Amino acid sequence: MEALSNEGATPKWGCGLDQLERRNVFIGELSRVGIKKPDLIGKPSVRNDAAFLTTLVGVTSVIAVAAGSLPGDWVSGFLSHRFFVPYLSGAIVLVVLAVGSTAPGLLAFVIGRFAQVFPDYRERVLRHEAAHFLAGYLMRVPVTGYSLDIGKAHTDFAEAKLQQRLVERKLSDEEINQLAVVAMAGATAEAMNYDQACAQPSYADLFMVQGQVADLTDLQRILQRSEQKLSNAQQQNMTRWAVYSAATMLTKYKKEYQALQIAMQQRASIDKCVAAIEQL
Repeated sequence: MEALSNEGATPKWGCGLDQLERRNVFIGELSRVGIKKPDLIGKPSVRNDAAFLTTLVGVTSVIAVAAGSLPGDWVSGFLSHRFFVPYLSGAIVLVVLAVGSTAPGLLAFVIGRFAQVFPDYRERVLRHEAAHFLAGYLMRVPVTGYSLDIGKAHTDFAEAKLQQRLVERKLSDEEINQLAVVAMAGATAEAMNYDQACAQPSYADLFMVQGQVADLTDLQRILQRSEQKLSNAQQQNMTRWAVYSAATMLTKYKKEYQALQIAMQQRASIDKCVAAIEQL
C-alpha cells in the first residue's frame, strides 16, 4: 500500500492524518458532529442482554401459565403438567442465569445469536465494519481483511499496523492517535446513524450503541500501551476525542463511506474496496 501511495495510485491512503491533533473534547461537541446520544458514548450496551432475558422470562412465564390452565391431569402427582411444567419453566431461567455466572462466554455467544432477530442488526454490522475499514485506510493503518459474518465481524487493525503483538512494546502518541480513531470508528458510525432514544427514560440504558463493547476493549488495550501513562480523566477525553475525530472523518468522506458499504455488502475483495474509496 505504501508503494502504491508513493506512485500516486492511492492518494487517499493516510489522508486523514492531517486532522490528528489531540485536544480536549467536551461532550457537547459530539452532538455538533452528528452523534445522536453523546452521553451514551463509553457505556457498554445491554440491549441484547436485556432483550434476551426479557424474552426468556416472558416465554417461560406464558408456558407456565398455559400449562396451569390446561384442563385435567395427564399424569398425577409430581409429573402433573400443572405442577411440573411451571417449575421446569422457572428452572430454565435459573439455569440460564447460572450459566451466565459460571460461563459468561457461552451465554454471550447465545445472546449474540439472538441479536440477529433485530431488523437493524446486519445493517449495523455493515456500517460498523465499513467505518473501521475507512478509518484504517485514512489513518494509514493496513487493512488486512474484513468479515461481516456473525461472530467474526471484527479486524485487529492495531497489530497489523505495528507488525507485532500489541503487548510487545509501548506506543508513541502518534500511534495512539491513529489506532484510537480506528478503534472507535465503528461505534461512532452507529452513534451517528441510530437514534437510541426511548419513549420511557427509565429504559434508556437498554438502547445504547451496540458495537461499543469490542471497540472500547480495543481502545483500552491501545491506551494501556501508551509511553506516557494516562489518567482516568485523560482516557475519558481520549475516548471523546477519538469519537469526535472519527465522526468528522466519516462526514468529510461520506461518499467514500457509502461506496465502501456497497462494496463490502457485495463481499468485494480488499482491492475492490480500496478502489471504491479511491474512485470518488
